[in-house]
Amino acid sequence: MAARPPLAPEIAQSLALAMVAASEAPVLLLDGDLTVIAASASFCRSFEIEPAETSGLPVFELGSGEWNVRQLRALLKAVASGMAAVPAYEMRLNRDGREPRQLVVTAHKLEFGDTEHVHLLVTVSDVTEARIAEKLKDDLLREKAILLQEVQHRVANSLQIIASVLMQSARNVQSEETRTYLHDAHSRVMSIAAVQKQLAASRLGDVELRPYFTQLCESLGASMIRDHDRQTIEVHTDDSAVKADVSVSLGLIVTELVINALKHAFPGGRGGKISVDYLAHGPNWTLSVGDDGVGMPEDLASATPGLGTSIVEALARQLRARVQVADGRPGTVVSVIHTQIVAVEDEPEAEAV
Repeated sequence: MAARPPLAPEIAQSLALAMVAASEAPVLLLDGDLTVIAASASFCRSFEIEPAETSGLPVFELGSGEWNVRQLRALLKAVASGMAAVPAYEMRLNRDGREPRQLVVTAHKLEFGDTEHVHLLVTVSDVTEARIAEKLKDDLLREKAILLQEVQHRVANSLQIIASVLMQSARNVQSEETRTYLHDAHSRVMSIAAVQKQLAASRLGDVELRPYFTQLCESLGASMIRDHDRQTIEVHTDDSAVKADVSVSLGLIVTELVINALKHAFPGGRGGKISVDYLAHGPNWTLSVGDDGVGMPEDLASATPGLGTSIVEALARQLRARVQVADGRPGTVVSVIHTQIVAVEDEPEAEAV
């Protein structure tokens, strides 16, 4: 099939003029000297220029000369010489007595078989409102971040005050049972403070569990372990990171299980070790807190579940996980297990030969 012959220069230019005239976007058609051949009605209307004052005028003399921008001049000359194209040049158009406008200019050299005459198609997009909206959004996000930081600071201070009041009250009460409850409450508040600190550091993104659990257990150990040479808490996790809301539930589970182990696994101040382990494989994960203490009571069925057990079970249900208690031989291991069955499509049967 024979190639279609190029359009005659007169026809090509007439076609270009017709396209500019029909354009609903601000468009200019320039010659090689950067003189306006045609301007769309949208261009004249957008920038308040009389259509009759555009044709035959250098582009840099349009209006009151506000288009005479050094960078724009250099770019258009480069396009006219064939050295470059301008896919998106953003500029600020300053006009006397009017609000400045933020524009995105694109310029391309037209090719239609006329090697003697150069034509440039220039389109202009007004992005002023979009840039104002972006700045407003950035300002709001920055203000939100400042307010959130202030709230987190106040929450941290409040938790520290509550913990101090609980500890002071525990020193002053006469009842050993009440003192125990106050110490438990103090430990829970300190663990919440550690959770809050870690979440603040994560900036609401995914929370890495290894440093999170480590800091949490250090906080629990500092508030509950008297002799760190005899009792220790170790953390063993993979490189998992979870959403902030999931990390809160996991942190509270670790808190309750570690507190429970410290209270019951090592009676009489005996030594021992508590191990916090987390391992994930795809959507499935297991969180375990084990100790090498005295182990579970022989009559486990008659034991009354405490507050910590109820909290752990409620949090596990929230995470769609189950709680499993096992004999650690020695000690006890409590695991929270999340299992998600991944559906596997049946493989197609082999075609008969």
